This record gives sequence, structure tokens and C-alpha cells, in this order.
Amino acid sequence: MEFTLFMVAAGIIFLLIIFFYYVPFFLWINALSAGVHISLVQLFLMRLRRVPPRTIVYAMIEAHKAGLKDVTRDNLEAHYLAGGNVDKVVHALVSASKANIDLSFQMATAIDLA
Repeated sequence: MEFTLFMVAAGIIFLLIIFFYYVPFFLWINALSAGVHISLVQLFLMRLRRVPPRTIVYAMIEAHKAGLKDVTRDNLEAHYLAGGNVDKVVHALVSASKANIDLSFQMATAIDLA
């Protein structure tokens, strides 16, 4: 009886670890508290596509806080999958915005990939 209870408890702990790895729940809470709306399903699908959710979410938070409206999750994921550096692109967009330089997301990603 004790062994069965131990095995059930171990199985539940294992499933929770797997769940929190594939579904970054705390990252989702972090995004929501920063005002970035992203679903748990989107975060899960990022893991399956081998896109680091932390990189995308932090870039989205930075862009949101800087008031950049043309930066979307889909664009950031596409740029990451194309081999680009998402962090540098968002930093460049924020810097250009603060310096009143007209730099679009498409232009920044093209420069990064070149």
C-alpha cells in the first residue's frame, strides 16, 4: 500500500515537472503583469517549435513598455527562426524610437539578417 502511494506521488510530481517545462506558467504570469497578452497555448507551441519563449516574451515586454506597436509575437518568432537576434532588433527599435529615427520592424530585421 505504501509503495503504491509513493509511486502515485512520484508520478504526479513527474507530470507536474513535465507540465511546467512545456507550459511556462510563470513566464505567462510575468507577461500578463507587464501588460503583454499572450496565451499559454502560444507559449506551449513556441516550445514545440523550438523557439525560446523567454526570449520572445521579454522582447515583447520591452517593445510594449517602449510603446512600439508594430512588434508582434509572430514577427519575433519568424525572425528568430530565420536566424536573427531578437534581442538586438528590439533594442535597436527602442533606441531608434527614443532618438526619433524612423525604423520599421521589417527594416531592422533585414539589417540584422544581412
